[in-house]
Amino acid sequence: MGHPMIQLDNLDLKIMLGKLVLNVLYIKSGFFYHSMPEHRHSNGSYELHYIPSGHGSLVAEGREFPLSPGSLYMTGPGVKHEQITDPSDPMFEYCIFFEALPSGRHHHERLHGRSGDDSEDVCEIARLFLNTPFWIGQDNQQLQLVFEKLAWEINARAIGYRRCITILLEQTVFGLVRNYTNNRPTLQTEPLKTLDDKRMVLIENNLLYNYKHITIKTLAGQLGLSIRQTERAVRKQYGMSLRDKLQEARLQEAARLLDATLLTIGAIAEQVGYHTPESFTSHFKKWHGVTPSAYRARLARTNPVSPAEENR
Repeated sequence: MGHPMIQLDNLDLKIMLGKLVLNVLYIKSGFFYHSMPEHRHSNGSYELHYIPSGHGSLVAEGREFPLSPGSLYMTGPGVKHEQITDPSDPMFEYCIFFEALPSGRHHHERLHGRSGDDSEDVCEIARLFLNTPFWIGQDNQQLQLVFEKLAWEINARAIGYRRCITILLEQTVFGLVRNYTNNRPTLQTEPLKTLDDKRMVLIENNLLYNYKHITIKTLAGQLGLSIRQTERAVRKQYGMSLRDKLQEARLQEAARLLDATLLTIGAIAEQVGYHTPESFTSHFKKWHGVTPSAYRARLARTNPVSPAEENR
């Protein structure tokens, strides 16, 4: 089975997880045709390994662990380990080498305009990453798809690729820690809409579905605001008064009905909330530049009915 290749060892790329900064030293992939001799990483160094195909074994701190498709393992500071491949079925490996930067260098990064996510979940992920120098198991987070997407981004180098690579690398760290914790539930509660967000949704829904009947007074009551505050909120959102916005909503619906139905001008006027056809025609012409009848006639010329439709 072919796997997309990755070879990236000269990109200045850092991931910020709360107060933790991970410097990505390299991202590589390839087949193990020869075993890797015993070695250990220096302080602050973490190497993530993912095996999408092939077989072999990992010897870590004197213990041997079988490696097979889907194996995922982390070797951190001071962990003695060696990889032994099966010559009859060589392993393919994706590997990312991280350096956990000291806090002083972290402040340097912040001075350059980068900021990490300080949410409770992310801080816990950072803590677990640092405090787990060795872990091995079968991946249950579909990390192969992440590595394949990472390979595509690195090789394509399309616009925004650096940002996409950073996001995908964050996903690998999150996926790794989720494997550690067996999908521990989130520590966070879902953020709720702010009061202003709820009010904007309420205004929007009234303009879409209740434009014939809503008044500034009833809308203010629904929003829990004064009439003046309500007018200000509508003008800020739409750049016009509520009266003009309601007029726009009525006339947009009228234009749709002229196009999509055979209703009379009088019936459309009544349906969109005008008391007389004359008032409707006057407002429609002011807004659209033509009378409703002329608007419908222009649509008929632009979109003539086919003979098949006429004979239905």
